[in-house]
Amino acid sequence: MANGNSLLSIEHVSKEFYGNVVLHDVSFDLREGEILGLVGENGAGKTTLMRILFGMPVIAETGGFQGSIKIEGNEMHFSSPFDALDAGLGMVHQEFSLISGFTTTENIVLNRESMRPSLLNDVFGDRMSVLQRDKMRERAKNAIGKLGVDLDPDMLISEMPVGHKQFTEIAREIDREKTKILILDEPTAVLTESEAEVLLTTLRRLASEGIAIIFISHRLQEVLEVADRIVVLRDGLVVKDIANKGIYTRDIASWMVGRSIAEAGQRTEQRSFGGVSLSANHLWVDMPGETVRDVSFEVHKGEIFGIGGLAGQGKLGIPNGIMGLFPAGGEIVLNGQTVPLNAPAKALAMGMAFVSEDRRGVGLLLDESLEWNIAFTAMQVHRQYLKKMLGGLFSQRDEKSMEALCKEYIELLDIKCTGTKQKAKELSGGNQQKICLAKAFAMRPTLMFVSEPTRGIDVGAKKLVLDTLHHYNRDFGTTIVMVSSELEELRSICDRIAIVDEGRIAGILPPTADISEFGLLMSGAALEEAVNA
Repeated sequence: MANGNSLLSIEHVSKEFYGNVVLHDVSFDLREGEILGLVGENGAGKTTLMRILFGMPVIAETGGFQGSIKIEGNEMHFSSPFDALDAGLGMVHQEFSLISGFTTTENIVLNRESMRPSLLNDVFGDRMSVLQRDKMRERAKNAIGKLGVDLDPDMLISEMPVGHKQFTEIAREIDREKTKILILDEPTAVLTESEAEVLLTTLRRLASEGIAIIFISHRLQEVLEVADRIVVLRDGLVVKDIANKGIYTRDIASWMVGRSIAEAGQRTEQRSFGGVSLSANHLWVDMPGETVRDVSFEVHKGEIFGIGGLAGQGKLGIPNGIMGLFPAGGEIVLNGQTVPLNAPAKALAMGMAFVSEDRRGVGLLLDESLEWNIAFTAMQVHRQYLKKMLGGLFSQRDEKSMEALCKEYIELLDIKCTGTKQKAKELSGGNQQKICLAKAFAMRPTLMFVSEPTRGIDVGAKKLVLDTLHHYNRDFGTTIVMVSSELEELRSICDRIAIVDEGRIAGILPPTADISEFGLLMSGAALEEAVNA
């Protein structure tokens, strides 16, 4: 529980970023042992504020900021994240910063390895010290133990489910002896409900030991469960700084967006469909952490087909395998034609599109403009947005049509940017996700895979994205296969929902099915009941 001592003070902080004023006169305090929930729509300024707080180089490179950051009353000037770490700040970023070829232990103790001097130290200095691997492993196990999760200290990051990667990031910050302020940016976005509950319990325990926590999340119910106080940012301004007493998710949502937000309900209408658009027969996919063992299902033309399940059970492997990003086998048929597996270009050419859950690694050309990002795949695969020169001897980019396309999607998806020429890396995470969706929509696919479409997206933008998927499904007849960790999200938009467990389809239910039925399928209990019947 927080005490009266102010550990961190953010005073009158303002920041202009790539022509946009993203923070304006932001002030609030954080006390010892307090959990502060920081919420706001994408583009509200949360990530920029944390970059300032953590001394990220991008802030200095773009002109610095106005205002001051004080820790225990002393004004701090961080020139790099290392300065912030030395001052006792720890941060878990929305995008992972792990080394995939290293083990859990090696990532947790990175740059703080336990060393012992060797005989050569006197001659060559500290660089000849020897790693104390047993001590490093013990430190990692202690940090993991504080989280209350079952992480293998010797597993490679590349072989982990995505949820375990998140816990590894948090364990790394817990291992730092100096940490007194912990900043978590969307820590539960990739976690299952049970994993998220474990994390919230861990945060309460850390706070009871005096660590102050800034918890940034779009999962408003989790913010209400764990936060002592809630600060709401809207358009770079603090619009609410309030103790967490008698507050509901709708209250926070309305403060965030400046209007009342209705809760999304499950789909109740019954629709009829034509023939089969996509069929998967005995599909297997070798995707680390998301292995698909034997999956068969059919998707009808014009349907929105949902795929859910716990992290690491294989749901993400299905679209990644069909679209050729990981080794796969079995048979996939699209509109009567066999889809060649392990060949992404052929899958795209047949009329499919894919919005990956890994928007930075797979979805975006980070150093290119927004218009280039949105038009690129359609240009490469379908030769769109090109104009023929010299009677067709060669082609050149049609800059005007690319710009018009980009403007169309900026308006449709409410993408917060300075213009079509802005680089993708300069957008907030949620707006980057919208660019990935726009790129897929620009393909005008007959069937579109959308994987975790609202991961890291705020409550207002989430509704907009789901409405856009609904719009393309209804008005253009696009068949959609949507993979999501958010069961309620699937129930709000899908016609049928398949639950994946241990690399297989545990069952397919309508969205109107009781929530307990989905829970049984996810836990494997339904399969056990069938076996024991």
